This record gives sequence, C-alpha cells and structure tokens, in this order.
Amino acid sequence: MTKTAERRPPAPAAVPPVPAPPPAGDRRRRALADQARAYGFLLGGLICFALFSWYPAIRAVVIAFQKYTPGSPPEWAGTANFTRVLHDPEFAAAWRNTLTFTLLALLIGFVVPFVLALVLNELRHARAFFRVVVYLPVMIPPVVSALLWKWFYDPGTGLANETLRFLHLPTSNWSNGTDTALVSLVFVATWANMGGTVLIYLAALQSVPGELYEAAELDGANLLQRVRHVTVPQTRFVILMLMLLQIIATMQVFTEPFVITGGGPENATVTVLYLIYKYAFLYNDFGGACALSVLLLLLLGAFSALYLRLTRSEGDA
Repeated sequence: MTKTAERRPPAPAAVPPVPAPPPAGDRRRRALADQARAYGFLLGGLICFALFSWYPAIRAVVIAFQKYTPGSPPEWAGTANFTRVLHDPEFAAAWRNTLTFTLLALLIGFVVPFVLALVLNELRHARAFFRVVVYLPVMIPPVVSALLWKWFYDPGTGLANETLRFLHLPTSNWSNGTDTALVSLVFVATWANMGGTVLIYLAALQSVPGELYEAAELDGANLLQRVRHVTVPQTRFVILMLMLLQIIATMQVFTEPFVITGGGPENATVTVLYLIYKYAFLYNDFGGACALSVLLLLLLGAFSALYLRLTRSEGDA
C-alpha cells in the first residue's frame, strides 16, 4: 500500500512593500502645481469680471466726481455733480416713483408667487404642466414681453380695453394715465419675473416635513391656519431672502418704463435707472449719470450687506 501524502498549507502570498512617502519637497511642489492649475482655470473668469464689471464700476465712481463729456478731457468737479443732481426736480420724482414701484411690487409681486406656489404644491394632477406655464414668461426676452404688454394696454385697440368693452365695463387709460401707469408697470414686472420666484417657493414648501401638517390637521387646523402656523414659520428664511432680492431688483427697474411708457405720462413712471439713462444719453451729462449711479449703489449696497449678513447667519446656524 502507498502511503497517503500529507497536504501542506499553501505558502503565504508575498506582501508588497509599502512605498515610501515622497519627500516633503515633492509634496510641496505638487501642491503648488495643483493651486496654480486651479487659479489658471479661475483666471479667465477673473479677467472677465475685471474688464466688464469691476473696471466699469470703479470708472463710474471716478467720473461721478468729474465734469465729463465725450470728446473733451475730464475735469475734476468735486461734489458738483451730486449737488446738481440732488437739486434736479426729476430727482425727487424718480426716487418717489422707484420707491412706490418697489412697495407695490412687494404688495402684489411678493404675495402672488407665494399663493401660486401653495396652489401648485397642492395639485395632484398636471403639476409639471402648470409649472411650465408659470415659468414660461421668464423665458420670454424682457423687451419682447414689454412690447406685448404695450399692445395689451393700448387704450384704443388693446386687448385689455377690448375685453372690458365686450363685458360692457368702463375702459381705462392703463399705461397712458398718470394714476394708473405705475400700477400697470407693476403688473408687467410681476407677470414677467414671478416664474423663478414661484419655483423657489415651491422647493421650499416641499422641504417642509409632512408630519407637521398631519399634526396640525389632527389639532383641527384649517388651510389658513396651517399656512400661518406651519408653512410660513418653516419657510421664513426663504421668504425673507426673496423679499430682499426683490427689493434690490425692483429698485433697478428700467425695461418697462423705457419700452412701454418712456417715463411718462408727466414723469409718472420715471425711475432712478431711467433718469440715469436720460442724464447719460439724452442730456449728455455722464458726470450726473454716474453721480446718480453712486447714490443708487450706496442704497442697494446696504440691502446687499443685509442679505449677506442674514445668509451668513443662517449658514452658521
């Protein structure tokens, strides 16, 4: 009989040697190379911002203190441009119209998107279709949108008055009346810009835990009570941020007065940005236009600083 061979365990696999870490000098060079590559990618964006954003802003501040007209060398004027602008009768009218427009835009254009977001959030069918419908005005170029509304507001053959005549209701001057022109422009701006705001509100509403609504329903809360005690507290940060952004945006309104009313009637729709345009391109007074721009910059800078402060505080929390 043959003797059974004993099984031997397999030899252990050879463990590869651990590579030695690169020298400190090589690691430093690699880190510097990575940083240089990253800054190289950022360089294009920084150049664009420097040429088309930062340089024009700094140049405007400099021109605000100069007597500047195209074709002639600039002369230092000190605060003369600011004094002349502040004593211009159109200055008070422009700021009054701008602040009124901002207030009306908050009353109308701030509430309507929130209500539409609440309605879309409750829909169970065709939700995607209505989202597209609400967002569609944002995709229309602003000038095209303003021209459409200019035809809509036409007191003679415009669709608004034709509809009122069909319903045997009194017609209106809309954008041609001193009492109705500014409100008409607020409706245009609200319709054209509310799509993005609605989607942001909708995203905020969908982030609210459903258990809160269920608990409110068990406590007998109706729809308005649920909105007041659940929806608004849970989305208050988004509401505040959008309010500040809307204030910053509406105080720079220009397209609607420029295209639809031309600042009229009787300067009823002249805004600060439209007055800057008049100073620069109608009065050929670039010093006054830049002085107005600096004043507007200071006011909007205060709201922007508040916005950054609130967002930083929320991020730290």
